[in-house]
Amino acid sequence: MIVGLSVLSVSCLLGLSGCDLPQVSAEDRLFLPLRAELLDIATLPTQTFEETPVGGLSAIAYDAQRDLFYAVSDDRGGFAPPRFYTLEAKTDFSDAATPTIESVTVKAVTTLKDREGNEYVRDRLDPEALVLSPRQTVLIASEGVATSQTPPVFNEYDLATGVLQTEFRLPQRFIPAAATEETGTAIGVRDNQGFEAMTMGPTSSAGEFEPFRIFTATESALAQDFDEDPANPLVSRFLHYLIGPGQSSFIAEYAYPLSLEPLGAVANGLTDLVAIDQGGHFLALERVYGIRGFEIKLFQLATGGATDISTSVSLPPLEGISPIQKKLVVDFSTLELPVEAIDNLEGMTIGPPLPDGSASLWLISDNNFSDDQTTQVWLFRLAST
Repeated sequence: MIVGLSVLSVSCLLGLSGCDLPQVSAEDRLFLPLRAELLDIATLPTQTFEETPVGGLSAIAYDAQRDLFYAVSDDRGGFAPPRFYTLEAKTDFSDAATPTIESVTVKAVTTLKDREGNEYVRDRLDPEALVLSPRQTVLIASEGVATSQTPPVFNEYDLATGVLQTEFRLPQRFIPAAATEETGTAIGVRDNQGFEAMTMGPTSSAGEFEPFRIFTATESALAQDFDEDPANPLVSRFLHYLIGPGQSSFIAEYAYPLSLEPLGAVANGLTDLVAIDQGGHFLALERVYGIRGFEIKLFQLATGGATDISTSVSLPPLEGISPIQKKLVVDFSTLELPVEAIDNLEGMTIGPPLPDGSASLWLISDNNFSDDQTTQVWLFRLAST
């Protein structure tokens, strides 16, 4: 999720502007000339912090004012109450051309609480996405918990105390409900396939009273949008909110076609988003888990021209609408890795600028609190091609 880059957009850091663009085809003009170069990967040791196991890190956000990161755990309360961590990442710039991660240290943990300041009981919150807002709050999306019949939520919490400040409304079509004679099908987010990705659009000011835009998306298709034909891609829904002092507005909704599931896939979905300019361009992280382990791809998105589907309870065939356009930036299977294997990458954020002025992109993995997995932190350089 993008935070902290309120004055300079990522496209400025990349040196991308309209006058610099070469003459290209109409299709290429949909996208920014963008590349991502892997610089380093660090693996966090298994650890506890203030009697909580550090794990399940499903989203990460950068705080430019404090030069810190925040990472939310998707622990539903099985190991400790729902929470997010404050991380300090130090980068070694001794070789300016190829910076590396010197260390990643847990500095604090903040427990999420309801309006009365009470910790959430088990299985009431499944935090999966996190954004730092200009008003010193964190916006967090929960997938919902099917076992406790808890619906998904989109909430705002105080950064310092973790106390709930605002509950934003989600459209009814996202709330799980059994099939009725009227609907003919179940509706709403499916278990473990709800709101997983979130980002904040670049703003001109970091002021508390400056309206800002939030974009969030489901990991995979809603129940009413699910297509059982493996030849067709599943389609996530991508939501656009405008949030200001004392109010929020639901602006639009778009169809996001996932990549086709490869043979042997167990899970396939969109895990995070990063806004990279005010022109509707984003980075999207897709993750597949299957017989070949984790397969990760990074895409650039162009939302301009996408059809608003906010009036559609269920999606029509994609042939009838214009979905978000995608362009592959990195297929992680092609990278030379300093680790044995790619882990469960779920979180993504723009970090501090690198010495050459390009933007840094940081990713983090969710170890699922498993002894067979690790928490990895990845560092990329974003630059123009």
